[in-house]
Formats: sequence, structure tokens, C-alpha cells
Amino acid sequence: MKVAANLSFMFGEAGGLLARYKAAKETGFLAVECAFPYSVPEQEVAAVLKEQGLQQVLINSDPGDTHAGELGFAAIPGKEARFRDSLERSILYAKALGCSKLHIMSGRRCENHDESAHITTFEANLRHAVGRLAEENITGLIEPINPVSIPGYFLNNYDTAVSVIEKINSPNLRLQLDIFHLQMICGNVSNNIKKLAPLIGHVQIAQAPHRHEPSCPGELDYIFIFSKLREAGYSDYVGAEYTPSGSSSGSLQWMQQCGLTF
Repeated sequence: MKVAANLSFMFGEAGGLLARYKAAKETGFLAVECAFPYSVPEQEVAAVLKEQGLQQVLINSDPGDTHAGELGFAAIPGKEARFRDSLERSILYAKALGCSKLHIMSGRRCENHDESAHITTFEANLRHAVGRLAEENITGLIEPINPVSIPGYFLNNYDTAVSVIEKINSPNLRLQLDIFHLQMICGNVSNNIKKLAPLIGHVQIAQAPHRHEPSCPGELDYIFIFSKLREAGYSDYVGAEYTPSGSSSGSLQWMQQCGLTF
């Protein structure tokens, strides 16, 4: 396993998104991920990525208007056209950045629609997505997000995520396992890693409950957790999606403690 810096959380002291790529490289990272690169034209992001010699391992799907509270459309009844448009924009960025993983965001629940309507919409949109992503050689990921961090987010449990992935049954749809969210949603981390391992397409980490670096005091023993990820056969990138308690470059002592490298 190697570590990718999440530029939406790390290196904020460097400035905007493009400056964070440079800061990550100067710190030693070889790979990065970020949530939403969409505020910068894809050609500009791609140019900086190439200039710094970094690999983009993950982006989130275009969320829509985050200032209005939008966080994707995959599970939102009546917004199927918005979903397809956002998917195409997401694919455009992923291809420009050479990025092979796309976190498809479900969006927030609608009060005027029941659970079954959200599920039906989610499954239909993801079936469309996996067809398009297969054409572009991109893996789609869905991620349960805990209701403390994002109240009202539709995909907030693992039973739904597993059910949808197994039902669609496509190699282009996998589980994004964020250990921070796993702990905040249901805990039982070691057993859940073992159970979910066959579906995992990407892993992210942060200490719970404050979402700082793994070496901060908190609920999770990451030396043990990484041993369980290795036992489960996970060997791909781990996204450092945490808010550093101090400087970003000074927050990395956990990597050596856990036996990980850039």
C-alpha cells in the first residue's frame, strides 16, 4: 500500500488547488486525490499534474452547486438528466487527469420522496454510469458517508452500498471504504474490513471522531487496521483524507509507524 494525499483536506496552507499539487510533491508524495477539481479548468489541472510528475488516483463526481447544498445526483428522483450531465463532466476531468477511479456521489435525501424511490433512482443511474465508465476504463466507487459529517446524505450505511453493488454486479462499480466513516457509522472495523474486502475499490483514512491524522489520539488503532487491510489483500493506494492537526508535512509520522510509503 502507498499513500495518496487528499488535496481537498491536506496542504490548505499552500493556497488553492493548483498550489496544493506542488506542495504535495515537495513533501514527497507521488500520488494525490481530491474531491472536486471542477473550479479549475481540466487542462490547467492536468498541466500542473504533469509538471509535478504526480499521479491522480481519485476524484469525486461533479457535485453540482455545493453552495446550494448539492452533493451529487445519483440517488435523487427527478434529477436523472442532471446526473447524466454531471457524469459526463466528471468523465471529462478523469480522462484529462489520467484518473481511473471516480467516486459517484449519491446526493442528499429529498423529503418528498421515500426510500424506495431513492433506491430505484440510485440503481438506475448507477447502471447507466457503469456502462459509460466501462467504455472509458474508469472504476466507479460509491461511499457511505456518516450522518454526523454530512447530515441528510442518502448513502449513509454499508448494507445499502453492498446491496446495490452486488445487484448491479459490474467490475466498474466498487466500494470506497473510508475507515473514518466506517467507524462513525457502525464500528466493528476489523470484522467489517474482512467482510467488505471482496468489494473494496479504494480506501481512505482519518482518525475518529475529529478527522485528524491517524497518529492523533482517537478511537482507531491504525497500526492494527493496516495489518487487517493487508490480511484482507488490499494493496492499492490509501487516500489520506484528513484535516492535519498542524502542518500537512508535519502530520505524516503515522506513515512510518504503519509501514506505508509515498
